[in-house]
Amino acid sequence: MSDQSMDWTRRALLQGAGGTLLASSLPRSLKANRETQSVNALLEPIRSEHDLPALAVVVLKRGKIVGQGAVGGRKYGDATPVTLQDKFHLGSCTKAMTAHLCAVLIEKKKLNRNATLAKALPDIPMHPSYRNLTLDHLLSHQSGFPNESWLKGHDFQETRRFPGSPQEQRDAYIRALLKEAPDAPPESKFIYSNRNFTVAGVLAERAMGLAWEELMSKYLFRPLHITSAGFGSMGTPNKLDQPWQHFMAGTARTPIPPGPNSDNPSPLAPAGTVHMSLPDWAKFVQDHVYGLRDEEAQLTAESYKYLHTPLFGGEYMGGWIATNRGWGGGRVFTHAGSNTQNFAVVWMAPLKGFAVLVATNQGGDSAAKACDKAAATMIQTFL
Repeated sequence: MSDQSMDWTRRALLQGAGGTLLASSLPRSLKANRETQSVNALLEPIRSEHDLPALAVVVLKRGKIVGQGAVGGRKYGDATPVTLQDKFHLGSCTKAMTAHLCAVLIEKKKLNRNATLAKALPDIPMHPSYRNLTLDHLLSHQSGFPNESWLKGHDFQETRRFPGSPQEQRDAYIRALLKEAPDAPPESKFIYSNRNFTVAGVLAERAMGLAWEELMSKYLFRPLHITSAGFGSMGTPNKLDQPWQHFMAGTARTPIPPGPNSDNPSPLAPAGTVHMSLPDWAKFVQDHVYGLRDEEAQLTAESYKYLHTPLFGGEYMGGWIATNRGWGGGRVFTHAGSNTQNFAVVWMAPLKGFAVLVATNQGGDSAAKACDKAAATMIQTFL
């Protein structure tokens, strides 16, 4: 969920991978069955080539898991194998979930997408440029907020030092960031900024009087029967019961044990601190693959159209980049995420009823390239 996440995602949009890529109530049957193909034999050479601790994939097609696999280990150099039920950090792929939560609350008439920040946050002094921002600006990265998550004149670690509960920390954080001048006038340019989704998360918190984490559990995870979701680093401190994260500095790899400071801080949570198993992540993605035409989907067709339609002349909305690909039959959607210690990417082709989800427990360029290659391989194999 670092500020590098969009760099990797946009590179994928422009370059291509393997010549193919890149140029609730969910259906209750979304689970592996006898026809599900193991893709471990395809994944292991990719994991080995890029020297990753672990690599995992789930492939959806026409409402079923048609391919899945998990190779490697929970910790680099340790023999404990990773499993498909292990939890992977999704980084900025969390953004689509925060946007989905906002759509739930809009449908419940608890949140108004047209309400200005001045109206929604009347007790917070803010720079005049922000007073007329709406949820549409936030979910499209069209607010003018700076790309950096940290406040001007501070470093990233300062975002850990706001006092109180996670909800109180986010409130204090947006009070500070809303005083700063924008880097561009609203609607004038796309600037990818975690700040947008933190403010959107605070709007949801204020609308419901509950912390973003509670809202996500109540209005997204439980309705979609997602049972493995959590926030922050995966696993129990001093144990190897889930994948450890790995940070790369050049060729030097550092395993990151689970702990309260092993992920991005609470003020940035709505922009990207969710972790879960890939089969559970697939439940959320499947809801969006069929959202426009599935009566069992959690939201109305109008809400999915809202979340999937770029505004202000851009290509980004609601945690998704929209682009066209021949393999997807036209319009497809993608997003990548990384807290610099993990990497995840999803490609979704609603016109084909298809999606591929990939994750690894290491950050850096090698992780991004491996996930791109794995996604391209799955597209070649299953489409």
